[in-house]
Amino acid sequence: MIRIREVWASNLNKELALIQAAVPDCSFVSFDTEFPGTLFNPNMGHPRKLPPSTNYQFMKTNVDVLNIIQLGLTLTDSNGNLPHFGTPNGYIWQFNFSDFDIEQNPHNVESIRLLEKQGIDFMKNKKEGVPSWVFRIFILKSGLLFNPHLTWVTFHSCYDFGFMIKLLIEGQLPSNLHLFKYLVAQFFGPKIYDMKHIMKFCNGLYGGLEKVAEALNVVRVAGKNHQAGSDSLLTLQTFMKLKEVYFIGNFGLEKFQGILYGVEVDPMM
Repeated sequence: MIRIREVWASNLNKELALIQAAVPDCSFVSFDTEFPGTLFNPNMGHPRKLPPSTNYQFMKTNVDVLNIIQLGLTLTDSNGNLPHFGTPNGYIWQFNFSDFDIEQNPHNVESIRLLEKQGIDFMKNKKEGVPSWVFRIFILKSGLLFNPHLTWVTFHSCYDFGFMIKLLIEGQLPSNLHLFKYLVAQFFGPKIYDMKHIMKFCNGLYGGLEKVAEALNVVRVAGKNHQAGSDSLLTLQTFMKLKEVYFIGNFGLEKFQGILYGVEVDPMM
């Protein structure tokens, strides 16, 4: 059975110890964030496809004024096995943040209603959640960052990395896309894969994470969609199946390394 470890301010240190213990045996990391929707939409008034630099500016404008709500984290070994710590269960993590105040902070009303429907308790997060500045200390100690042995797996992750970089540098995102990409590579390393970009080159795959998982016969086995822990697990399991179906022996997969959907700039530029 797979269990989601809910992380609050009260058990953060305990969970840090577990993640630190798990990291040496892990090869893959997947993460997902939940945040209060978007306020500035690049599709409004811009029906045509926008260049990566413009997409980045819209993302930056949103991330700079919004606060993260949840972060899901899934770790596996090279075969997709989750940490079990000597128990019959596999474990993933869901971090709940205290930064977002539904009564004061900017948010997209429809997005907040969706997250509430999926079970997120904003008052509990505010009272018992982890402050992002404390999480920054946590993640820097975890062994996950600056780790060349880890491969990061994501789905449509420009905003996910946006919130992580904002958190890590404790300020607004860089003014341009190239500096943002540089920071992502510095913290997370070169081995990053965004399935939303990769699937453009895989016949028969389209849509969001749920649609891609369904096409690959991957079933959600823990939690609900639009909860960060569950989405991070589904992302990693779907990536493993995508590799198996479209990239036998990982052949050809490396050309997608370091490219994020919507801001598809060569990571070496």
